Amino acid sequence: MAVSDKGLLGIEELSREEIEAILERAKHFQPVQHQAVKKLEILRGKMIVNLFFESSTRTRTSFEIAAKRMGADTVSISASGSSVSKGESLVDTLNTLAAMRPDAIVMRHAASGAPHFLARHLPIPIINAGDGTHEHPTQALLDALTILDKRPSLEGLRVAIIGDIAHSRVARSNAHLLSKFGVEVVLCGPSTLLPRELEHLAPNVHLTWDMNEAITDADVIMMLRVQLERQHEVLFPASEYFRFYGLAQEHIDRAKPDVIVMHPGPINRGRELSSEVADSQSSVILNQVENGVAVRMAVLERVLN
Repeated sequence: MAVSDKGLLGIEELSREEIEAILERAKHFQPVQHQAVKKLEILRGKMIVNLFFESSTRTRTSFEIAAKRMGADTVSISASGSSVSKGESLVDTLNTLAAMRPDAIVMRHAASGAPHFLARHLPIPIINAGDGTHEHPTQALLDALTILDKRPSLEGLRVAIIGDIAHSRVARSNAHLLSKFGVEVVLCGPSTLLPRELEHLAPNVHLTWDMNEAITDADVIMMLRVQLERQHEVLFPASEYFRFYGLAQEHIDRAKPDVIVMHPGPINRGRELSSEVADSQSSVILNQVENGVAVRMAVLERVLN
């Protein structure tokens, strides 16, 4: 499914060529961040609804800024501020919004597949801003752009993704994207947070419980947040997590000399990585945040134009 058909629902169904086109356009928008006048007129007259049924700071704000920099108008709605909190069904809420004729809906929802379900029933393009534990397509795109800021190509890289893999839509979208470029993707975490079936998630994906093995000779280390809010039982001893799966300086020494460290945020310092690493020269975490705006500008343009 092309990005423009029903919006952007996931990375898995995109071709490598579509991904490359979005990344190239995002590179074009990167300098806009540093201009004195940042507002463009590309999407002037367009209306975008940001509908977030889960808490978000980076993604929601990033989409709002991206839309406004493209000249579009935005309306942001949270679950607590919508009629869903009064018992209205998701379909009725979206049908109501669709009747107001917005040009696109950016949606985050706790249920995996929710954006896909609505895309089948609504004529308005839907951009998936994260659905359950399924996908987070724009995060994978901005991660790829951040890597390309430091590397000439994705080809031949070794990327270690470490942490709560079981509940991570970021890990899934990144595995789908990176594997399309021949990247060796290593998923690593505690056995209770690393389902064996994920080995078949995409080509070139490997699983390990050994953090040292995952990091050895890595070009990129992508740490993940431990999503306690999605865990309904104790899956690991919290006091032991950093000892076995927290990123410290001694781990960095096992990777490539020019390794880059990533994290989709929010960071839990002292649990997922040390402050020393988070604030080091290897860290590109703030670069990821900045690139989120450029990538979402490119996605909005592609969907709406």
